[in-house]
Amino acid sequence: MAVDHTRAPILEALSDYHRKGHLAFTPPGHKQARGADPAVREVLGDAVFLGDVLATGGLDDRLTHGQVLERAEELLADAVHAEHTFFTTCGSSLSVKAAMLSVAGPHEKLLIGRDAHKSVGSGLILSGIEPVWVEPRWDPGRRIAHPPSAADFERAFEAHPDAKGALVTSPTPYGSCADLSAIAEVCHARRVPLIVDEAWGAHLPFHPDLPTWAMDAGADICVTSVHKMGSGLEQGSVFHVQGDLVPPQLLKNRSDLLSTTSPSVLIFAGLDGWRRQMVLHGRELLGGALELAAEVRASIEAIDGLHVDDRGDYCGPGLADDFDPLPVIIDLSGLGVTGYRAADWLREHRQVDMHLTDHRRIGAQITFGDDRETTGELLAALKDLARVAPSLRGGPQVDVPTPEELRMEQVQLPRDAFFGPAEDVPVERAAGRIAAEMITPYPPGIPAVLPGERLTEPVLRYLRSGLEAGMNLPDPGDPQLDKVRVVE
Repeated sequence: MAVDHTRAPILEALSDYHRKGHLAFTPPGHKQARGADPAVREVLGDAVFLGDVLATGGLDDRLTHGQVLERAEELLADAVHAEHTFFTTCGSSLSVKAAMLSVAGPHEKLLIGRDAHKSVGSGLILSGIEPVWVEPRWDPGRRIAHPPSAADFERAFEAHPDAKGALVTSPTPYGSCADLSAIAEVCHARRVPLIVDEAWGAHLPFHPDLPTWAMDAGADICVTSVHKMGSGLEQGSVFHVQGDLVPPQLLKNRSDLLSTTSPSVLIFAGLDGWRRQMVLHGRELLGGALELAAEVRASIEAIDGLHVDDRGDYCGPGLADDFDPLPVIIDLSGLGVTGYRAADWLREHRQVDMHLTDHRRIGAQITFGDDRETTGELLAALKDLARVAPSLRGGPQVDVPTPEELRMEQVQLPRDAFFGPAEDVPVERAAGRIAAEMITPYPPGIPAVLPGERLTEPVLRYLRSGLEAGMNLPDPGDPQLDKVRVVE
């Protein structure tokens, strides 16, 4: 049966809703902007409120006879070669939790790359799953982690043959990618599923020069944030499923445990429109973005003191298997400036917001929403940064542990440590104690500490020195980390 990708069921239903002049005595209470605060209307515009309708009993009827959402999900599944696709409006943080809950349950084992996002840690706390950590491939010189290899997962399965499946993050926020086909083969040889947290890979299916995406590589579940590298609205996420190892209805049921019963039609519409945009124009748009990114990379590399991490830096024996060039990661080591200081200066003095920041890097993601005008502003700002760099040197430096020092022993299940009896202790006395909270440098949002891990002095020193240097730690109970929550 032919699939018509010129259609956008959610957008069409929203247009039809307005054309027919529906009068709602339902939420949302702003009643198509009429009741919204005038100052809010002035800033947001009425279009936001006009698109904010009830999904069931508004966009569709009470019993969803129109199958509006289902038809949109079927079109996206077809577009990316998945068997089933589900939309969510709570970001990939929800999607990855639903995926984990579909593969393993309380006290069951799941192999997980330790470079996972904090949403995976939250999933462990909620589910009671026992993590079997698979170490990333570390570049000790650049102090950066790349996804674990298929051989790493093979060894983990040999040590834990009762594991229910595996979860890997690819691409990373830095753009490094795993050999997903090989990891899927390792999992399927044991008849267990592979979950891929591909939050940073919404664009991958739509251009041949990008890394292979999870469904084509044979993954069973793939989680994608359309708002990151696509053109969806914030919180727009999808997850895809294929094969017979994870029943689609089971995945949907697990998602229902976490999802809102009041999903945003605005976010649904963004997902629907993005799919149509990508199928009809994605190759052209992404081809332009790749050309632009190549130009930007070369121009930044020509600025004294700046280096753009490239395929040669990330891929090779013991490192990543593939590379996405659209996250432009800039190494500031040659300037002698931390990423935190550089990002703050760029925002304050040039109104340029960078995404990823760490002790030595900043990241500027390029999408098909960029052009030579936006990248010209970026390049001008970076040249100014290089010029003023001497005045930004000095100050607190981050004490970054070695890969061996960074990894801590998992003593308890994350759920048990998080919900069990706990106390706050001075950070000076926290080493040797079992953490009862997550502590996550953000972005990129990979926890340095997870509940149930035995705290060590190098990790605590890293976090404290990072805070002094400008690191953002949004999740510990004490934002200044004078105290740490530990198991009693």
